[in-house]
Amino acid sequence: MRKLVIGMAMASTALATPALARDGQWYVELGGGPMIIQDTDFDVNDGAGTIKVDTKEGYDFGGIVGYDFGAFRLEAEASWREGDVDALAADAVGFPRIPAGPNSSSTTAAAVVDAAGDVNALSFMVNGLFDFGPDDGLQGFFGGGVGVARTDIHAYRATTEPDVYDDSSSGLAWQLLAGVRAPLSDSWDAGLRYRMFTAENVDIVDSLGRSNEGKLRTHSILGTLTYNFGGEPAPEYTCWNGSTVSDLALCPAKPIEKPPVTPTQTCWNGAVIPATATCPKKPEPCKTGPYIVFFEWDKSDITPDAATILNNAVSQYANCGTAAVMLAGHADASGSKTYNVGLSERRNESVRAYLNSRGIPDARISSEAFGESQLRVPTDDGVRELQNRRVEVSYGPNAGM
Repeated sequence: MRKLVIGMAMASTALATPALARDGQWYVELGGGPMIIQDTDFDVNDGAGTIKVDTKEGYDFGGIVGYDFGAFRLEAEASWREGDVDALAADAVGFPRIPAGPNSSSTTAAAVVDAAGDVNALSFMVNGLFDFGPDDGLQGFFGGGVGVARTDIHAYRATTEPDVYDDSSSGLAWQLLAGVRAPLSDSWDAGLRYRMFTAENVDIVDSLGRSNEGKLRTHSILGTLTYNFGGEPAPEYTCWNGSTVSDLALCPAKPIEKPPVTPTQTCWNGAVIPATATCPKKPEPCKTGPYIVFFEWDKSDITPDAATILNNAVSQYANCGTAAVMLAGHADASGSKTYNVGLSERRNESVRAYLNSRGIPDARISSEAFGESQLRVPTDDGVRELQNRRVEVSYGPNAGM
């Protein structure tokens, strides 16, 4: 495996040629290569016994769709990995069906037997990768991923004997990634990727119906081939003399010429502009209000009609610079004076929140609750009158007071 890794790295370096930037583009990638599966230890019936599955080297391959943000890449990956079972090792609880054979150490202690079968896992992962190095040369990366995996284990001692395992489990999986890549052309990259893959909480049932819990971990070296769908081309600039260059610094220096005398005009704001130009439109004067919004009886909610009036007030505020905003809350004479002051305060707070949501800073808003002390339409005590249930919004110093 070490010779394979060195050979692929040398080949990718030798074939590298300058390419367009990969940043800001989609890409697809295929990869495959040899894999080592760590021996998998299973706890039988919550630790009552153990079974270890010993495997041979296998293979790992998959496909990726990703997007390159620049120094960071995000990928969606589907991959498959498989290796053959070589042997099984267990204590007496783990192997009650399998007697000691020629390769067994004991029937009461640990037993090791030749076995066959395979271990495989199908995974779907989301990866995040950080790149370092130039886009047009050899570039390194590292990162990780998380997702789900379906792990299948089939293991038996001989075809004439019952299977030890023939079950699968699905659950959380994660992986660590690192590697290098280099451009072959403007669209193609070649590279090497190391993957440490782990499927957590592999929970399968053996042929005796017992629960077996463990985790699958593999190490892979993958050769990769990537197709980039095209990046953002270098911007072109038009120089003063009409020539087009890819770098503004490459434009020839413009000769110094004495500027011609151009007739000017002075606008309302003091700006001096050419006589043929148009002065900016003079802003409308600040309309200080008051803008009056009305409320339902014993309510402080903003009604649709009130919202329309407040939207108009917000539009006019843009013409008032940094003017102070005053809210004057009122109530009709249908409640007690103390209650009506509190109700006026709640109506002020509703209007304040609405103005804040439309961009008027809270620090510019002040308010006062008058209750029923300033009736817009004079009425007897206890009379409900819509015109008196209001908040008046005014702009400018002491507005609304």
